[in-house]
Amino acid sequence: MKRITLLTALPLLAMLAAPAAFAGTIASPTVERVAPDRLVLRWNDKDPVDVLQADRPDADAASATVVSARDRDGTHEVAFAPGAARPYFLLRDSRSGEVVHLAERVLPLQQGSNFRDVGGYPAAGGKHVRWGMIFRSGGQPMLTAADVKEVKQLGIANLIDLRSDEERVLAPTKLDGIPYNAIGYSMAEIMANMTQVGKNPANPMQGMENGYRAFPAQLAPHVRLVFRKLLAKEGPVLYNCSAGQDRTGFTTAMILSALGVPRETIYADYVLSTPSRQPRWELPEISDAMAGTNPIAGFFAKFQKDPAAAKAMPLVTQDGTPFLAFALAEIDSRWGSVDAYLEKEIGLTGADIAALRATYLE
Repeated sequence: MKRITLLTALPLLAMLAAPAAFAGTIASPTVERVAPDRLVLRWNDKDPVDVLQADRPDADAASATVVSARDRDGTHEVAFAPGAARPYFLLRDSRSGEVVHLAERVLPLQQGSNFRDVGGYPAAGGKHVRWGMIFRSGGQPMLTAADVKEVKQLGIANLIDLRSDEERVLAPTKLDGIPYNAIGYSMAEIMANMTQVGKNPANPMQGMENGYRAFPAQLAPHVRLVFRKLLAKEGPVLYNCSAGQDRTGFTTAMILSALGVPRETIYADYVLSTPSRQPRWELPEISDAMAGTNPIAGFFAKFQKDPAAAKAMPLVTQDGTPFLAFALAEIDSRWGSVDAYLEKEIGLTGADIAALRATYLE
């Protein structure tokens, strides 16, 4: 299992997860938010580059607006009005005509947590994942009206909630009006697998390992649901759990695996949850009265009162092994490979994989 930390993952995402790092002459494009209304684009290219902006992810160069022509310094700052549609960018090499798409990975919501676009990653056949089609996030119970407007501008066709019955009652989504999908189960099922955290001095993370090893079987119905919605091709898909890192992280790993994204990049995307989370916006405050009568509410209330829980926990063991690796190791042990798991447990056929890649890769 490869040692993954934020120090190794973030440079890896900058070099590998950007679409243009894999073909042509435009290399390592990134989008960085430097102010609430300003983004800085950076790239490497020996030739001048035209920078174009669009308000939809599938825009081609002919329908986009040139915001900087024959740019030679490898950087361009873009300003946009608060509340405006999410900007998408195209970089066009002036000599080869090569065009690559680019967008901001983490959506800067006022009271959201870990809301991310999984576009841009290298995938099967030298292609990359389309931007603006697959989104992952934490829960959305605290979104502001401006946040809701920003999310709805993405054109989400289906929201799949991976949370338990109790979580969905304690923290209902604010994204009303978007087709909503969920499969009922109790949070007690998740808690039962993670109660060993800290009880084994030789392995203080045993509970996390147990929980992740249970995911392939436990979350199979949810993963099937997500793939059904992706295969329906009804439009962009959003899926979430509470923190957007564990159940959502496993689900994302299955999607990216089906699209042929390298394992190393999947791990790098997984640990990006740590700097992307805002735990205070993932669950409304739970009263003492509710915590005293509802064991699941009590479980979450304990975390709300713990100052340490206000900061996202790194998703790796002490030796740098990502927790996600335990779920993938369980898949290898029980099914032989992720491909076999997707076929035998999730029910994806070769034709399904081909359809997914035709729809979500470019």
